[in-house]
Amino acid sequence: METVLLVIHIMIAIVLVGVVLLQRSEGGALGIGGGGGGGGAMSSRGAANLLTRTTAVLAASFMLTSILLAIVSGTHSEPTSILDVPATSTDAPESTAPATPAAPAEPSAPLSE
Repeated sequence: METVLLVIHIMIAIVLVGVVLLQRSEGGALGIGGGGGGGGAMSSRGAANLLTRTTAVLAASFMLTSILLAIVSGTHSEPTSILDVPATSTDAPESTAPATPAAPAEPSAPLSE
């Protein structure tokens, strides 16, 4: 659930950035889809209204997914760090008797004299 919500959130953020960059700025410097006269199916006023509404819907969706991600991520109760987990001993207890030394192995090649 959290992964799906995160992917949707990222997609909304990318589309929101694109829509904001498409809007005509007050100075007209970054406006890609707005200037010029006639010829288009939409007037510049209609395109501005559409982009403004799209920005508002995307911004509301972005805020909603942000809140949902905060709620979903707060429901995890398991520790997230190995330092939070108490140490457990899985090894068998060592014997108190000393280990017997192994017999020396025979050399595989004769030693030079």
